[in-house]
Amino acid sequence: MILKTLHPAFDWHEVARLALCSRLMDEMEEEELTPQGLVTYQFSARGHELGQLLISQLLDRPFDAASAYYRSRPFLLGSGLTLTEAFASDMARVGGLSGGRDVGVVFNMPRRQRALVLPMSGDVGSQFTPAVGWAQGIVYHKTILKNTDAGNAIAVVFGGDGAVATNGFWAALTIATTLELPLLFVVEDNEYAISVRSPLQTPGSNIAANLASFKNLTIWDGSGTNPAETAELVHTAVRHMREWNGPGLLRLTVPRLSGHSSVDNQAYKSEAERAAEWERDPLAGLHQYLVPALLTQAEWEGLRQEAAEAVAQARDEALAQPQGDPATVTRFVFHNPDAPPQVGGLLAAGIELPAGTDTPQPPDPRRINMIEAIRRTLEVELAVNNRLLVFGEDVGLKGGVHAATLGLQTRFGDGRVFDTSLNEEGIIGRSVGLAYAGLVPVPEIQFRKYADPATEQINNLGTVRWRTHGRFAAPVIIRIPGGYRKIGDPWHSVTSEVTFAHQPGLLFACPSNAEDAVGLLRTALRGHDPVIFFEHRAMLDAAWARRPYPGDDYMLPFGKAKLVTEGDDLTVVTWGAMVERCELAAAELAGVEIIDLRTLSPWDKTAVFASVQKTSKCLVVHEDIQFGGFGAEIAAAVASACFLDLDAPIERVAAPAVPVPFSTSLMEGVVPTVAAIRQAMEKLLAF
Repeated sequence: MILKTLHPAFDWHEVARLALCSRLMDEMEEEELTPQGLVTYQFSARGHELGQLLISQLLDRPFDAASAYYRSRPFLLGSGLTLTEAFASDMARVGGLSGGRDVGVVFNMPRRQRALVLPMSGDVGSQFTPAVGWAQGIVYHKTILKNTDAGNAIAVVFGGDGAVATNGFWAALTIATTLELPLLFVVEDNEYAISVRSPLQTPGSNIAANLASFKNLTIWDGSGTNPAETAELVHTAVRHMREWNGPGLLRLTVPRLSGHSSVDNQAYKSEAERAAEWERDPLAGLHQYLVPALLTQAEWEGLRQEAAEAVAQARDEALAQPQGDPATVTRFVFHNPDAPPQVGGLLAAGIELPAGTDTPQPPDPRRINMIEAIRRTLEVELAVNNRLLVFGEDVGLKGGVHAATLGLQTRFGDGRVFDTSLNEEGIIGRSVGLAYAGLVPVPEIQFRKYADPATEQINNLGTVRWRTHGRFAAPVIIRIPGGYRKIGDPWHSVTSEVTFAHQPGLLFACPSNAEDAVGLLRTALRGHDPVIFFEHRAMLDAAWARRPYPGDDYMLPFGKAKLVTEGDDLTVVTWGAMVERCELAAAELAGVEIIDLRTLSPWDKTAVFASVQKTSKCLVVHEDIQFGGFGAEIAAAVASACFLDLDAPIERVAAPAVPVPFSTSLMEGVVPTVAAIRQAMEKLLAF
């Protein structure tokens, strides 16, 4: 008998053992644990095991990382996930990787000798741009920080044939190929996105063939079920990636032997189609490949029995674990110094930036506008922290469409201040991956409305710490100009602060003047949480908003409001561009106390409540739409905390439920005017 030569780059005993364990786990969950209600939402990897396990063995460099998806449990097992952790995750027990906070197969895992596994998301396609961010982080560590551990490291991102139709895939592909980043796309093509067949996802059903002429992209395409072919494809791809350091795409054809999830019965497949899929079962192919070349039939059966015993033991260990304590559910939303993350941001890298002061120390009395204040703060912090990056559309030589980054690329180079492709999903998604790599990304979104395509990534950014049970953090500072200016329009004049204030895990700053912009931005840049830094367009060059530069150490705490004017008869709560208008409205009125919140998440309830308890009246003024706006939150909180102190109804002045119009005369009917604010003040003062 002529024995087959097994590919020498792989530990085939481990591949067989983990493939058997993965298959037995899926079968146990589908046939036993899900019907019993112990697993409530199951995603099977049956048919996908082989390529994932082979790739996992080759990702052994300190900076190797992978961004996976919900059918990637075999890869996690190959990367160090224990069987007990896998079961505990699917059963939502405390020993799972999210502590029961996330879906059982939505994993995250700091490095365990093999690849670090970036926090996964349940959104199809959202795994791609964080992976390209990590790949860019590898390059940054090598070229800017001179970190030798990053040498020849690569990032890998897994996705199915349905995911290649998403915005995230194309955004990541554009970034990886234009910048020639070390990112390997692994497309596990099982021909179905739930029930939608691949011709409706990709013309011709083969993304590898379609991308054959794509510049700066090496492509491999073949079987994900034939062990000899799959091993050669995987080994060639990873070796090439390490030598070339550019992007590649590996398409592996696999069968999906179970439904999309536990609630999918695959009625859309014929019996013949199902039978044909089972004929391509990679486990059967693995058996044929290894027996008798490496194992006897008896040894294979013994390995299967060992796997069955290990899986049963892991199931029992997971069942013995408790469910999560409801009292702990609010932990890990924001940074807690007593529970630092293992991955992401400066703390995980062992870096602590200098503390500042909230006392202004102007080096000269010259008043600067908010744009200069922002630019100067970015310049100082880029010099202080060599892990800080500023990027976005047109932020390079042009200096940004608002001129906030003018001259920064010239001083710090295009490795630290750089332009991006026109894709907000890619701008924010890559920021997440860069933050995981221990960097401080400061992306700019040109206008508030333009952030809408990145909403998925922004929301996921806010929940990273919580859904990874505190293991990961992504302190990204997103600068977003917005609001009306001298004219308005529905595309460039949006505020909608409540959208971000409502999202868990995000801090939100909205400075009204240059001094506050410096203090809040520096706090954000040296902090440990993701921040939306809202720069109001009307105040960027407004005379009222100009202040002396408060010094290179000036930092303002989030959640501490500013008392603009003192009074005993009426509390006015406001922020952003409305602070100036409220001050103008109250100029000839006695007894009005104006509070500039400065941040909405968190907002200074203590200052507001104390003021209302003194004045017994409250007016909330904001530019955003009144219906469902943040003013409603303030009004509800004041009504609850200060009900017995109130002598009048809580009133709001805000925009009607329409976009901001282009016409300046029409805009007077939308953005609160000084006259409208004064009228509301007079009404309450007379009540």
